[in-house]
Amino acid sequence: MSHMKRLEKDSLGSIEVPKDALWGAQTQRSILNFAIGDEVIPIEIIHAIAQIKASSARVNNHLGLINKEVAEFITEASLEIIAGKHNDQFPLKVWQTGSGTQTNMNVNEVISNIASKRLNNPLGSHNPLHPNDHVNRSQSTNDVFPAAIQIATILSLKKTLIPELKKLIDLFHQKSQEWKDLIKIGRTHLQDAVPLTLGQEVSAWAAQLETALGRIEINLKELYSLPLGGTAVGTGINAPENFDNLIALDISRKTNLPFEPAANKFAIMASHDGLVNIMSQLKLLAVTFLKIVNDLRLLSCGPRAGLSELQLPANEPGSSIMPGKINPTQCEAMAMVCTQIIGMDTSVSIAGSGGHLQMNVYKPLIGYNIIKSINLIQKACKSCRENMIEGIQPNKAKIKQYLDNSLMLVTALAPSIGYEKASQIAQLAHKKNISLREASSQLNYIKPEEFDNLINPKFMVGTG
Repeated sequence: MSHMKRLEKDSLGSIEVPKDALWGAQTQRSILNFAIGDEVIPIEIIHAIAQIKASSARVNNHLGLINKEVAEFITEASLEIIAGKHNDQFPLKVWQTGSGTQTNMNVNEVISNIASKRLNNPLGSHNPLHPNDHVNRSQSTNDVFPAAIQIATILSLKKTLIPELKKLIDLFHQKSQEWKDLIKIGRTHLQDAVPLTLGQEVSAWAAQLETALGRIEINLKELYSLPLGGTAVGTGINAPENFDNLIALDISRKTNLPFEPAANKFAIMASHDGLVNIMSQLKLLAVTFLKIVNDLRLLSCGPRAGLSELQLPANEPGSSIMPGKINPTQCEAMAMVCTQIIGMDTSVSIAGSGGHLQMNVYKPLIGYNIIKSINLIQKACKSCRENMIEGIQPNKAKIKQYLDNSLMLVTALAPSIGYEKASQIAQLAHKKNISLREASSQLNYIKPEEFDNLINPKFMVGTG
């Protein structure tokens, strides 16, 4: 055996483990048996598992299943993990057992070895903590891992994505108010339509994001029901009576969030509909963002041969061959993030259907895609806000030019002279490349002073 290794044992026999690694035999077997891809279990899920271990230790001590010293060792080691002190000790890939058992044992082994190291006992000695008998007491991977995904999802949303979304929504409201009197031409089917204000156009983006945020917050509530205490299949075998209530209460106290035991643990362990649901809300948010950035790309296209109604900040050169070219790169980055999230939602939907009998065996994939989606869209949202939305400026000259030349202003004449006559005015103006006023005068359908009173964009944009 190499001097850089130590020998550890589990139920399958002996295996070499890196000398200074805090993980043990079962983690090492997973490293060797699942050398697939580069995607590792998100650290947010690891930290959530550690929270469960700390809470379990306190409850097990309260119920007389482990002594105070053992509980304190588990709690102290878990808090170190939550604080990020041992992030490099969790190397396992997403592509492992579908229950997440190896990752649960990874956390159990690291907690055990942190305690051993503190007492100067050999790593792997399981002294003073045994990974299964102490750290995993009253638990199964089958209730711990889905609970950890739920906790990690809630914390990630509340600490990162939701605050960032609120900042962007506030900024869009600010821009909407700033541009509330800037009248521009509307477009439907990508063709000229009746006017609205730029403020109204931007208010739609703010409202879409507010609705998406509301959906996330409402559907998040389903994840507060935890399967902990269900152990292997939901019956609670090897867990003491009332463990589920006590651990949910302890986690609630430590996180200041309203966790509770699931009313039916069989359902929440065999399938993960709540997680599939929240992933769908992230997909809907991505759909909203994709619409917004596509609008921004269209409105800013140019600068000489496009709409060019909006001017986006010039953050970097856009071409390796065309000097002076600037591209809507923040829009493109967000569009790619949204496309990725829509794909990950499909993956989670398929994974959610994999709840065969009492066990869903796609847990690591579900957890990875949800946490990855939250992180991606939060960072893309922040990047768009700071590097694009804050610096957007309207091209007032272009906006006025398009408004003055629009044929769709003729819509305001229809109630007075009828749809057909209004259409004839628009068609004549387009055919002869003349103004609506001149076309109206030639057809003599309405007096010039009436035309001027009716064709006033200020009276066409309403108060919405």
